[in-house]
Amino acid sequence: MNRWKKISLYFLAFAGVALLIGPFLVPVPKLDGLVSAETFIEPDSKFIEINGVDIHYKEAGSGERMFILLHPFGGSTYTWREVMDDFAQHGRVIAYDRPAFGLTERPMPENWEANPYGMKANVEILRALLDAFGVEKAILVGNSAGGGVAAAFALEYPERLDELILVAPGLGGGYGPQFPAWALPLMWTPQMRHLGPLMMRDYQESLPRTVERGWFNQVKLTKNIREKHLQVLNVHNWDRAFYELTFAPAYPELRPLLPQLTVPALIIAGQEDRLIRSWYFEAISTEIPGAALEFIPACGHVPQEECPVEFMQLVIQYLGL
Repeated sequence: MNRWKKISLYFLAFAGVALLIGPFLVPVPKLDGLVSAETFIEPDSKFIEINGVDIHYKEAGSGERMFILLHPFGGSTYTWREVMDDFAQHGRVIAYDRPAFGLTERPMPENWEANPYGMKANVEILRALLDAFGVEKAILVGNSAGGGVAAAFALEYPERLDELILVAPGLGGGYGPQFPAWALPLMWTPQMRHLGPLMMRDYQESLPRTVERGWFNQVKLTKNIREKHLQVLNVHNWDRAFYELTFAPAYPELRPLLPQLTVPALIIAGQEDRLIRSWYFEAISTEIPGAALEFIPACGHVPQEECPVEFMQLVIQYLGL
């Protein structure tokens, strides 16, 4: 009996050492051809430090009315290029890159006190940005995952908003899987963070497909637009940043909280959205008190890019501008 106990203990000890050391033995080769985000800085690029993160943004227009534009997953300020000037005709407009995207800093775990990639962190970055610019209230315009940030902000800080414009928003409840909160501490271990970049490199194949599926009219999706959206895969630490974003601290699911929204809301979606179907937008429009819903025919998941004229017509009509 003692012999079997010793064998069991040896086995457990070996398994423990393997779990602790084994992941570090897996090679994680660096990706070739990656460059600093600063490589893509444009003449109108601006930066501001918010909550310890160097945030990249672009700004246009002036006046008391403030529009804040929140891009989708994989997007950046480039997402809003077709409508920045249109918004600027009606007030001041700011589009910025959320952490893990665009030219915004990609801080690593060893350099931050709290994870800057999670939903709560994104909400607080937005609040601090409004404070930094001396903005008391704004109109939030969020596309896809950016719509999720906009809705979360509206739930936490409704007094800071005049209107909420959700563009093909992803708000949970049937939209994509969620990693269970109880398992997140495992993903934060040094072992899993070592392997993390390998897990994210599937985006080299999946993100180009997602960009293509986001457009209904593929003729409008030019080679230049595709390449600009995929610049995110050329920036140092994009894979590590995506890992930290994917396994950031859990946040309450937004879908069940939608009836608590008190900010007036407009939902705009492409009728031919292939990433989130029209029935989803119809459903959430009934769950947000008083929400208006507008579809743009023959348009996909990024109507502000693919159908900017029709998109702005709906925004202007809704806001009474």
